[in-house]
Amino acid sequence: MLARSRSSIRLWYRVRPGPIRRCRRYLRLIDPAQRVWFDALVRSQWTRSERLTQRGAEHPNMTRVTEAIHYGRRRFLRTGALTVAAAQLGIFGRLQANQRVPREMAAIANAPEWLNSPRLTASSLAGKVVLVDFWTYTCINWLRTLPYIRAWQHKYQQGLVVIGVHTPEFPFERNVDNVRRAVQQMRIEYPIVVDNDYAIWRAFDNQYWPALYLIDGQGGVRQHQFGEGEYDTSERAIQRLLKEVGASGVSDGVVSVDASGFEAAADWSSLRSPETYVGFDRTQNFASRDAARLDQRRAYRAPSRLALNQWSLAGDWTIGRTATVLNKAPGQILYRFHARDVHLVMGPSRSESPVPFRVTIDGQPPGAAHGLDVDEGGNGTVREQRLYQLARQPKPIIDRTFAIDFLDTGVETFAFTFG
Repeated sequence: MLARSRSSIRLWYRVRPGPIRRCRRYLRLIDPAQRVWFDALVRSQWTRSERLTQRGAEHPNMTRVTEAIHYGRRRFLRTGALTVAAAQLGIFGRLQANQRVPREMAAIANAPEWLNSPRLTASSLAGKVVLVDFWTYTCINWLRTLPYIRAWQHKYQQGLVVIGVHTPEFPFERNVDNVRRAVQQMRIEYPIVVDNDYAIWRAFDNQYWPALYLIDGQGGVRQHQFGEGEYDTSERAIQRLLKEVGASGVSDGVVSVDASGFEAAADWSSLRSPETYVGFDRTQNFASRDAARLDQRRAYRAPSRLALNQWSLAGDWTIGRTATVLNKAPGQILYRFHARDVHLVMGPSRSESPVPFRVTIDGQPPGAAHGLDVDEGGNGTVREQRLYQLARQPKPIIDRTFAIDFLDTGVETFAFTFG
């Protein structure tokens, strides 16, 4: 039909083809259906011209009539083309404005490294509810939220897309092999995007691990939760957004989890010790008899006693900006704490050189108070760069002195956390 109509146009305007060409230039920007409409309009005008010409042959002023018809027709068609093109471009402009990808979703789609999934684009996520979970694999606060993320991913798998954004805190967490190992060990099956350059973190203006953001079907952030807790509130928000996008079978109940190990909820009623970094830049309550010196090898001595939440070094250590490294064995770290659980982020300086250690609580082997990574005698080995659980006490919870003695050199320690 288009070829025939173009032939009609050429026949009709074999003397003055310019107006039609100009009209069709306006129409190049619109879809083929509108061009078909325009060509049909041209043919109808050409047929009308032929009829008037045949009748006007009997008219003494036929030349002026024909010229008037051509002039009016050109104005009509040019105006029609401009109107259709303008209307279509206006619609396209509104569509482009409406389909502009929010910066948060654009940052996720542009991430270069994905685990458990090929890259998810903004278009593939359009119309879906997305749960974005910021995490870093050594964060105990995030680990205690993981059972709920897993449960939601399983329960709402027909309508909810869970994306974990791994944004590193410590230098070794930038190693994708470390992240991949953690994903396998933690049984994470949903897509993970590696955010080593903090591009997604900045796009969300995020400040926390863990942080949960719920995104609706239009790509807008509708709900967030910083830190642990409020699980029922978050799940009901998921349900509400799923119903908005027309998901079927969305139940009103909330999940119940039975978490253990690292993932068990903290004993908040007994928790009186804060996260404590042992790197120079963010440490606090350092109580060794020798003042901390940045990036200087030094023999540190422990004090005779520690107040609650004070810590100290004993032995030959170098305190760096993010980590404290043992130069010569043996070396000891002590901490006066009040909590059920004691964790320490640490790792060997060289992966091929594991470092054995021994834990004591108030000078005695932990026995029943041992953590996942030590036995009842307090023995353990640092093999990987990760979070280690060193103590989980039965009640009663009181102030105690924790000590970890490293029996070989080359261990890097980063932060204590409690639960």
